[in-house]
Amino acid sequence: MVALKPFILLWLCVSLVIPSLLIANDVATVSSDVTQRLNVAAQQVQTLHSDFVQEKYLSMFEETLNSTGKFYYQKPDQLRWEIIEPVGSGFVIKGDEGQRWHQRIEGSESFKLDQDPAMSLIAEQLFAWAKADLDWIEKNYHLSVMSEQPIQLKLVPRESAAQFLSHLLITFDQQDRYVVAVEIHETDADMTRINFNNSIVNSEINDAVFTDRCLK
Repeated sequence: MVALKPFILLWLCVSLVIPSLLIANDVATVSSDVTQRLNVAAQQVQTLHSDFVQEKYLSMFEETLNSTGKFYYQKPDQLRWEIIEPVGSGFVIKGDEGQRWHQRIEGSESFKLDQDPAMSLIAEQLFAWAKADLDWIEKNYHLSVMSEQPIQLKLVPRESAAQFLSHLLITFDQQDRYVVAVEIHETDADMTRINFNNSIVNSEINDAVFTDRCLK
């Protein structure tokens, strides 16, 4: 289970690209107005590129760890998540294949999702949300709306993730198109806040973004 905890930081990616997850039939907590707004916005997003600042609050040490990075997504199955500072690392997924890398290791490591349980788990979650796999979403999260303008969602895990994840708070931009902030609250009182900025929707993304470790 320890190995799964870092995956929390990756789950937010899908929330950036497909807000249509709220189609889920949690009628007691999700209003039809919010559902419609996010569903309409979701249909308009084909690509997304954002910079981000990640702040990790460690309750045990009363300190904050900061990092910066970039995020890219292109429908239906391409993704890049990259930490730039303080130590470069990241991964790309394109279809059922990908590469991961770390600044302190020369080169990059290729993987196939059907042969790598760890990355397969990440991809399953990211693309289940990105493709609006509502059966999977409803099985894994309780959804509620904390605010309607701007829209802020609270996601509480139903099963295995609840062992280390308390809940997530996801805040969208004023036009409901993409996420501007995510808070990831863990059961041990640690918390990660990720703020997204310079977001660009539906611009052309070079194919190299989803294949190459280094971008020029």
